[in-house]
Amino acid sequence: MLDDMYDDTERCARAVRSRDPRFDGWFFAAVRSTGIYCRPSCPAVVPRPENLRFYPSAAAAQQAGFRACKRCRPDASPGSPLWDVRADVVARAMRLIADGVVDRDGVPGLATQLGYSTRQVQRQLLAELGAGPLALARAQRAQTARILIETSDLPMGDVAFAAGFTSVRAFNDTVREIFALSPTELRHRARHPGAQSGRTSRPAVSARLGSPPGPAGIGPAGILSLRLPFRAPLCPDNLFGHLVATAVPGVEEWREGAFRRTLRLPHGPAAVALRPRPDHVACELTLADLRDLSTAISRCRRLLDLDADPIAVDAHLAEDPTLAAPIHAAPGRRVPRTVDPAEFAVRAVLGQQVSTAAARTHARRLVEALGERVEGLAGGLTHLFPAPPALAGGLATLSDTELALPRARRAALTGLARALADGAIDLGTGADWRQTRAALAALPGLGPWTVESIAMRALGDPDAFLPTDLGVQRAAARLGLPTTPRALAAHSAAWRPWRSYAVQYLWATGDHPINRLPPHRAQSEAPGTAMKAATL
Repeated sequence: MLDDMYDDTERCARAVRSRDPRFDGWFFAAVRSTGIYCRPSCPAVVPRPENLRFYPSAAAAQQAGFRACKRCRPDASPGSPLWDVRADVVARAMRLIADGVVDRDGVPGLATQLGYSTRQVQRQLLAELGAGPLALARAQRAQTARILIETSDLPMGDVAFAAGFTSVRAFNDTVREIFALSPTELRHRARHPGAQSGRTSRPAVSARLGSPPGPAGIGPAGILSLRLPFRAPLCPDNLFGHLVATAVPGVEEWREGAFRRTLRLPHGPAAVALRPRPDHVACELTLADLRDLSTAISRCRRLLDLDADPIAVDAHLAEDPTLAAPIHAAPGRRVPRTVDPAEFAVRAVLGQQVSTAAARTHARRLVEALGERVEGLAGGLTHLFPAPPALAGGLATLSDTELALPRARRAALTGLARALADGAIDLGTGADWRQTRAALAALPGLGPWTVESIAMRALGDPDAFLPTDLGVQRAAARLGLPTTPRALAAHSAAWRPWRSYAVQYLWATGDHPINRLPPHRAQSEAPGTAMKAATL
């Protein structure tokens, strides 16, 4: 593990000398002689070792008085994989900060969601990251501000409040302090790249902002086209294939080479289109309120598992000879996650013991009956998936014909919806994985397959495992692994802490649409097959 890498100065210095992009986001290299901080992969001349200082976060480097490099843009590097791997309070806090909790609810709101006092949260973040929650949230606001400054025509006052600043003065001071340029100068540099001497790297964001052509349900806030970076390699086949094969009509679709879906964000509905590219994922966001930009980016990155460290994952799993061949054939598989944990939990219950096509049909009926309609979006996007309160109150009103579920599964769905609506179960980005697993398992009708599926894709636990899954068992038989759930679970202990990724490689041995990047033709209906209980 690299979780304490920034304390090993020689190791960090070697990473900087090698300019290895794998280490981007793990730590930040600050140069005392210039007063700037960079990614490890910065293409600039490597500084003298005695001038280097290393920090675990951009916020810590900023608090130490360093400015962001204008060449490598460290503020736009992939996030640290640690926050998706770990389940302790610091990792949970970082996931919540990325989701915008501090901007919306302040540090007390963050502490409440974590179940700690504000002093405890502050102390733990300072000890490990060299910056408290306010500084970490400020660094994120600065990154959002830079996106809007460089890619939109918004007045600077609107940019300030959209990025989460409470005043224009705080916005101006923060931008000058972090980037050593005023907001106006940043915009000028973006519009006139020839004036930026020595700049060779492409920006992480190349966006436009304008009014969409009339989606009344979302409104005219803007459309932004972003570039989401990731650590190579990335295998898009199972990632996008999985999302499309299980897409819920009206909420998700594959159209013109992009996975598109609606989003429920804190300040209103939104839509996103995601397209895989060789060195990034192209992301087009349509927002009702620009204050949701950083939250939307965070959720899209989480959906596609873009902050993972595929080299570390694949190297560990390939130590098992049975997994080496599928890993070498297509390295860099990610775990397809979700933008809405409650939505996925509901879909996991709907998918119990039925085919992928049947699960999509059940979800479509639920969306049509209880989902919130969003008008005016292009293509087949028409609804938001029903929120837990709507499900808890509306399931009882649906007839057996409208829902068409067995009685036991309907009862399980109702119990889950009530628990989510009441807050008895926390599936949020800051949830305690162990406690949530126990709470889910206590609900009637939720067995190990459902609980582990939710842990893998809704909670983001990289070590969730599905020994009872039909697709996993078929793959085990093909590879000569044990096929009984108990024996397979015992064998999988060697794959920890990356068993969620092992599941992706096991599924990859079969012939199923989840393993194939869909064709680029326009379509509003994703393909379904009869493979039972394999994926959601």
